[in-house]
Amino acid sequence: MSEHPLFMDLLKGLYWFDNALQNGLKKSGFEVVTRTQSLILLNIMVGESRAARLASNLGVSRQAMSQILREMEKRGLITFKADDEDKRALIVTFSAESRDIRTAALRILARLERELEQRIGSKKVAAMRNAMTADWGPSVID
Repeated sequence: MSEHPLFMDLLKGLYWFDNALQNGLKKSGFEVVTRTQSLILLNIMVGESRAARLASNLGVSRQAMSQILREMEKRGLITFKADDEDKRALIVTFSAESRDIRTAALRILARLERELEQRIGSKKVAAMRNAMTADWGPSVID
């Protein structure tokens, strides 16, 4: 057993990817996004589209999420559309203007995965991907 919780290693890995993503976007000429904005964009990429779920995933209040999303809308990163299932809610989607930054982000993330394979080996990266995409079951609450 390790001397510290696995969660700390997962967090360190998140920071490694996000810091490199931020640096890559900056070098590609894009305005810097905050880590929170980066995580929101990644959540949208994997299919999350409701502000309440985004707030829950990132551990912030709905009010804080609303403010962050409005800032992102002003920057042209996202847009809102009516939710056909809930007339009180809005669906968060990528704006057409965000295509270039999304394309750059995906390119950078692919490059980071290749770099990680070079550093720790493709078998370890494949094992990491298998572990992260496995069904872990429902969240555990004591």
